Amino acid sequence: MAGYALGSLVTGAFGTVPGLLLLPYLTDTLGVAAGAAGLLVLLPKAWDVVVNPMAGRISDRAGSRRPFLLVAGLLLGVLFAAIFGAPFAGSAASGAYVAVAFLAAATAYAFFQVPYVAMPAELTDGYAERTRLMTWRVAVLALAILASGALAPLVVELTGGGREGHRWSGAFVGALIVVGTLATFLGTRKADSRTAAESEPSLRAQLRVASGNRPFRALLICFVVQAAGIGTMLAGVQYFADHVLFQSSGATFLFAAFVGPALLVMPLWSAAGRRWGKLRSLIVSSLLFTAGALLLLAAPVLPPAVVYGIVAVIGAGYAGQQVFAMSMLPDCIAYDTERTGRRQAGVFTGLWTAGETFGLALGPGIFAAMLQIFGYASSATGEAAAQSDDARLGVLLGFTVVPAVLVGAALVVLRGYRELTRTEVPS
Repeated sequence: MAGYALGSLVTGAFGTVPGLLLLPYLTDTLGVAAGAAGLLVLLPKAWDVVVNPMAGRISDRAGSRRPFLLVAGLLLGVLFAAIFGAPFAGSAASGAYVAVAFLAAATAYAFFQVPYVAMPAELTDGYAERTRLMTWRVAVLALAILASGALAPLVVELTGGGREGHRWSGAFVGALIVVGTLATFLGTRKADSRTAAESEPSLRAQLRVASGNRPFRALLICFVVQAAGIGTMLAGVQYFADHVLFQSSGATFLFAAFVGPALLVMPLWSAAGRRWGKLRSLIVSSLLFTAGALLLLAAPVLPPAVVYGIVAVIGAGYAGQQVFAMSMLPDCIAYDTERTGRRQAGVFTGLWTAGETFGLALGPGIFAAMLQIFGYASSATGEAAAQSDDARLGVLLGFTVVPAVLVGAALVVLRGYRELTRTEVPS
């Protein structure tokens, strides 16, 4: 469990830091206009829709998924550092370089994440044990988000800010990814692996089976929309700290408030899942996130301590969303394997991770659109420019109302999800 969970150092870092730093890096350090910056962040991640299912099918056919973790994870560590190492002076050339480097890193990440997410359905065939495994994973994920998301902006600040500070921050997170890669590769070397007897003969056949799995389809749509909401909030952290809270190192404090309490509520969410079931617990945690995000509308008139307290409530809701959605996914995969006798976890997780990464990338695009609409002024100095009242309002709405609407509205599609019982899933 510990060996598998440590892979979340990789997924947490890559899932968090680009969404947190990349948009302000483009707008406030490289001088790229907000609208163009949003496209530069979004378009490379749209490639995941193509490459993630491909990575799933390739890892299904390979037999062992662990070699993919090692090679792709080490490559990702190097490419991540390259994203923040733009060598060009002009904003156009620098923006293009970032887009290409981000595309290469996203490809490497697909070949790590897809096999990694597929592994729980093969490491254990226990219904309740998958929840334990996901609880371990999400706990490490929370630590990874704290270490990468809270420290990455701090590293930028402590190493001089601007281009140089971002280079050091990229190297720091790249090193964290390498550590997570080696830990999960070595930590799972003795784990048993349960596989079905045969695989679907073609990608089209596998996708047809996945699309016919109604619980999986409903869960995937909900998760993608909620990922877009979370990605929107992540993209706004630095802007919210600079232009609403007006606090230095505010992004680090926001992340500490967001992630720290999440570690404490993990046992509570695990108990809630046993008592209420995974579906109901996912709904409750999502509503908690939504309510907290709406409360932050009052942030301009609230003391910082109260703002951080509200962010802690949002973090508790986010923790529940992650643990229950990710523990419901292996249930859907195991149900399909039991029903068909075929080993196709990689297809389900390929679609899942493609949707998740696209949703998280869509978030910065949505936030960038809010900045563009409300007249945010970019800067190439490494320091955020002074903003108008309209621009600050756009930052506030993008950080609060938009994530709340996306996370809350996504629950509607769960009407199509029928919770799988212990008798329907191998135990």
